[in-house]
Amino acid sequence: MIGISKGYHRRLAILCRGQTEELVVWLEEKSLHWPIYCCVGIVFGCGLYGATIGLWRSPFQSLYAGIKFPLLIFITLFANAGLNGMLAQLLGVGLSFRQTTLAILMSFTIVALILGAFTPISLFILWNTPSLSSNSMAGHYFIKLTHVVAIAYAGVMANLRLYRLLAQLSGSAERSRKTLLAWLIGNLFLGSQLSWIMRPFIGSPFLKVQFLRDDAFNGNFYENIFETIKPFFT
Repeated sequence: MIGISKGYHRRLAILCRGQTEELVVWLEEKSLHWPIYCCVGIVFGCGLYGATIGLWRSPFQSLYAGIKFPLLIFITLFANAGLNGMLAQLLGVGLSFRQTTLAILMSFTIVALILGAFTPISLFILWNTPSLSSNSMAGHYFIKLTHVVAIAYAGVMANLRLYRLLAQLSGSAERSRKTLLAWLIGNLFLGSQLSWIMRPFIGSPFLKVQFLRDDAFNGNFYENIFETIKPFFT
């Protein structure tokens, strides 16, 4: 058990450093051990960070967000798996569907590790943000935008590692950029809208704590972000 744990920690370190020679070898492995370890990392990293997202609203909202955030990652990954695999073939990277899914799974694992590391910072920000009892929407807007920025940063760092892996596999910077951009567009549109459907994560000060909203399919993510930013410029 200790040996397995050390091997897993070593792999996570290699993954975060983006050592492409090692990552390419892992894509050829037929064992399910590494994909399962990646899934465990996503559950813990994203679950921990997700819990801090909902904590501003209430402990129950924290629990719900801690469950839903990893779930959002997995639904986005597997719902787009077929599309991403076809794009990899069409754009000349040459990855199989299984390898494509594993490559993106490793990228999401990096996201989870970064966000898990951000958890103490998130709690510090939460401690210094106006509380729900102050009846101020400023705290709600600030928390929302802070988490959007943190998640975006984690995504950028993870995709830089993914780009290096694609460049190693394809031998072409141009094909790698096109493939990564195509994957990002698909994952962004699906993931952002799924995050809207699976709301609340933070929770509104004026609505009850729920696992899912009764009007989950009303509106969209981009409209909501625009309405959140608008008060800062008026």
